[in-house]
Amino acid sequence: MDTSTELILIRITGLDRPGLTASITETLSKYDVTILDIGQADIHSTLSLGILFKSLMQDSGNIMKELLFKASELGVNIRFYPISVEEYEEWVSRQGKDRYILTLLGRKLTAKQITAVTSILAEQGLNIDAIKRLTGRQPLDECKSNVRACIELSVRGTPRDREEMQRNLMQLSSELAMDFSFQRDNMYRRMRRLICFDMDSTLIQTECIDELAERAGVGDQVRAITESAMRGEIDFKESFTQRVALLKGLDESVMKEIAENLPITEGVERLMFVLKRYGYKIAILSGGFTYFGEYLQKRFGIDYVYANELEIIDGKLTGRYLGDVVDGKRKAELLRLIAQVEKVDIAQTIAVGDGANDLPMLSLAGLGIAFHAKPKVVANAKQSINTIGLDGVLYFLGFKDSYLEERGKF
Repeated sequence: MDTSTELILIRITGLDRPGLTASITETLSKYDVTILDIGQADIHSTLSLGILFKSLMQDSGNIMKELLFKASELGVNIRFYPISVEEYEEWVSRQGKDRYILTLLGRKLTAKQITAVTSILAEQGLNIDAIKRLTGRQPLDECKSNVRACIELSVRGTPRDREEMQRNLMQLSSELAMDFSFQRDNMYRRMRRLICFDMDSTLIQTECIDELAERAGVGDQVRAITESAMRGEIDFKESFTQRVALLKGLDESVMKEIAENLPITEGVERLMFVLKRYGYKIAILSGGFTYFGEYLQKRFGIDYVYANELEIIDGKLTGRYLGDVVDGKRKAELLRLIAQVEKVDIAQTIAVGDGANDLPMLSLAGLGIAFHAKPKVVANAKQSINTIGLDGVLYFLGFKDSYLEERGKF
């Protein structure tokens, strides 16, 4: 660097108001100043503004003097820090390092939770560049319904042991009642285009086959097989065949009654509205039944539904199904196929599910999210949501509540 120039970092804090940044930069603009870095944050109307600039050494004294007068006039605090060439070059050298986004989510976020997470980042040699809040301002009454809190940390560096860090974060997630997502900060993260959902116990808070079984009087038998399959203890196709056989003789009209009373998971309406509004393609890939998937498709404008077709003859279920079973392997194949049809890179896809048969598509997708999932699924997923509704997916995609305030319902 030319010895006739100087690097200076200024930090300004105080009550924020319109025009403050313009006033500071106007003072700098009177001189031959190059802005090398600038960052600003506002927390509860308190401004924190940092500017790193290069100026002619002969101008530095006048610049600092004028900035001090301007700060006094504006009623803010200003500090000056000379930066050496070595410090600046070291800072520049860090720009090529890996960048990640760590999203923390819960009904509320506490100092204990943030301390635990940031300590793990520090142990892994990662530096936090920025922190921002994605959720709206928190009500003081924590008993209000649908309260949620989410912050996003921009992180730089390369984890010393990515798998160990993932395990530690997952352990914290269960111990401290919070959810997290750790994603590489690249163009794919900002350009997701296809999202695939499991249906039963994900989009809806029930297993449709269990609902059918209750009406057929075989609820306990079917439920036991379902739970064993979702835990990954028996093959999904085998369990599916066993359960469907127990439904033989059930009247077709029962399916309509169940569909009209499906318990929709918290956050689904908000999530679907936002995804459709921002151009996402949406698919249901379910080990459940097409009849119920198509009902949800009409209700929410879902683009694709792949599930299992029950055989019906003379208005009665025969205890058999038509075509191939949509099991875990098939879900992953369908995810890849739809991505090809929509001309979407697999890194731009998202998959959300709760059961062992969802693991193949969760592993394949660019972003796989276990939702209120079984322990085996959570243990093998990179992201999970257990504390709030399905609209928590929006925060993992980087949406802020302020983006969504245009529609009062949400």
